[in-house]
Parts: sequence; C-alpha cells; structure tokens
Amino acid sequence: MERGYDLLYTPHVAKADLWKISGHLDFYKENMFDQMEIEEELFQLRPMNCPYHVLIYKRQLHSYRDFPIRVAELGTVYRYELSGSLHGLFRVRGFTQDDAHIFCLEDQIKDEIRGVLDLTEEILQQFGFDKYEVNLSTRPEKAVGDDEIWEKATFALKDALEDKGWSYQIDDGGGAFYGPKIDLKIEDALGRKWQCSTIQVDFNLPQRFDITYVDSNQERKRPIMIHRAVLGSLERFFGVLIENYAGDFPLWLSPIQARVLPVTDAQLQYCNEVGKKLKASGIRVEVCSGERLPKLIRNAEKQKIPLMAVVGPKEVETETITVRSRFAGELGNMSIDEFISRTKTASENRTFL
Repeated sequence: MERGYDLLYTPHVAKADLWKISGHLDFYKENMFDQMEIEEELFQLRPMNCPYHVLIYKRQLHSYRDFPIRVAELGTVYRYELSGSLHGLFRVRGFTQDDAHIFCLEDQIKDEIRGVLDLTEEILQQFGFDKYEVNLSTRPEKAVGDDEIWEKATFALKDALEDKGWSYQIDDGGGAFYGPKIDLKIEDALGRKWQCSTIQVDFNLPQRFDITYVDSNQERKRPIMIHRAVLGSLERFFGVLIENYAGDFPLWLSPIQARVLPVTDAQLQYCNEVGKKLKASGIRVEVCSGERLPKLIRNAEKQKIPLMAVVGPKEVETETITVRSRFAGELGNMSIDEFISRTKTASENRTFL
C-alpha cells in the first residue's frame, strides 16, 4: 500500500489464553463477552485486534533494518455494552475499526506518530472535517507497566503533537490500560464533537508477548508498538457523517448518486439500459418506476438523491436523458456519455454537477 501497510485478516474468535497473555482478561474483562467452551477449551470473541497483529509479527525473526513494520486491518470487534448505553450507530456491541499497528524503533516513534497525524488530517479533511479537539490521555488508575515506560510513551506523543503544531489538552487518567494515547474529536456542521481517531503508544504488549528484534550489535531488543485508528469505528463514523450532512450527502459521497426515472413504463427498457451503462462507469445509480413522474421526482427530492435522469419518448428516440440536479436545478438534455463524464468529474473534484 502507498503508506507502507500490509493488509491483514484475522479470526473473530481466539483461545481465551491469548487474552490472558495480552492482559485483557485482567484489565478489560467487564467490556468483554462471556467465554464459550468448545471441545473442552475456552474461546473468546475478540474485543480488540492487537494480539493477533503481535502474533503475526512473531512469525519470524526481525532485524533492526526491517523497521518500521506497519500492518492494517478492517477488523470487527465485539464489546459488551450495557443495553442502556447502546445508541444507534454511535455505540454498538459489534463494530469494525480501521485498525493498524506499527512496530518501530525507539528513535522512530516521533516520525511514525507524526505520519499518522498527517494521514488522519488528510483523510478527515476529505470528508469536510477540519476542526478537531485533541486530547492527550495519560495513565489510568488500572494499568500495566512501570512509571518509566509510561513517561517515555507520553513524552513521545507530546513531542509529535508539538512538532505537528496542534494544540491539545490533557485528559488525566484517560489512557488505555496498556499505554497513553492521542484522541481526536471532530466537529460536525452543528458544532457537536465526536470521538473518532486515536493513536496509542504501547510498550507493554511487546513485553507481555516477548517480541524482539536483532539490533546492529546482534543483540535482542524489544520494539515499540503504536496502535492507530483514523476513522475509529466505521459505524460511528457513518453516524457522524449522517448527522453532519443531515442525510443530504454531496454527490461524491451519496450512496445513490443518480436515479433514472421514466415518464411512462414504455420507456422502462431504455431506462434499464441507461442504468446498466452508468453502473458500468462506476456511477451509483438505480432505476425507479411504478408511479407517475411528478411523484417519482418528489420521492427522489425527499430522499435527497443528488441527480435525476428523466426519460421520455424524445429521450428514447435521441438516446439522451434530461438531467435535474438537487443542487443546481434543471441541467437540460444531454447524452449519456456527457452525463457520465460530468458526473465523474464532479465526484473526483468534490463539486456539484
């Protein structure tokens, strides 16, 4: 991948021993589902993806020349949430993270965190989010690792934030049980703040799983592990997007970009042909019929469909469509190829048609 990550896919269930080694059973058990017994062995739904990525690191012996090593996964995790705390897409019991882990040397920590901050800013700005509240969360009361390890990790995060030039506030005791972290809350169109991105430095899991590398003196040393999620929970991020745009998505982001509407059912075959051609060009489209045209248009407006392609006898005869935009009004008659070209250009440039 462009950013140097290897993509992974790991199991949703593991033997309970894995979560004992990682410390989750000691420090995170109240957030985990009950274990299940299979063939006289205990198994556990994963609450996090980290231990699997550590096991993949352990498959082979690494040299200091191999670092940084970056792995990423769209991994679904399962966390026991009280029924009263569940809230639409924002808090669920099973969700997918754009989860990644970076294994690096101590002198690479600052650059790696800075790289994640740059990537986070780049991705969030694509969706129109450019206002953040940045929190640096420090050691909680219930944690693993000694004070020296926590001080090193916290300093590395501070150093990267200051290098980036972002102002931040301290969330005292808000860190994960295995390390301090940076949390970003994004601000939506109504000024509400939502927790999404997180970056965590971890000196503890490498120690608990005894992962090592060979340094330039042929000695075994322990690497640093960085956890990161840019969007965080994809479900929560989708919820934030829906709230931010009030369901009225711009063309490039809309699940359905265009709807093809026949004046009568006599034009339905041609509409289906148009729909197939638009789909083949990568445009998200659907054909709707079965109602009078005014109602089809009204339904598309109410459902906030960005583009409508109306087809009557004249359009069938000339092999064209008449286009209406939610944002720009009537655009007139045009060929299918012109519509495809203009729609794709507008999507790529994040503009309206």
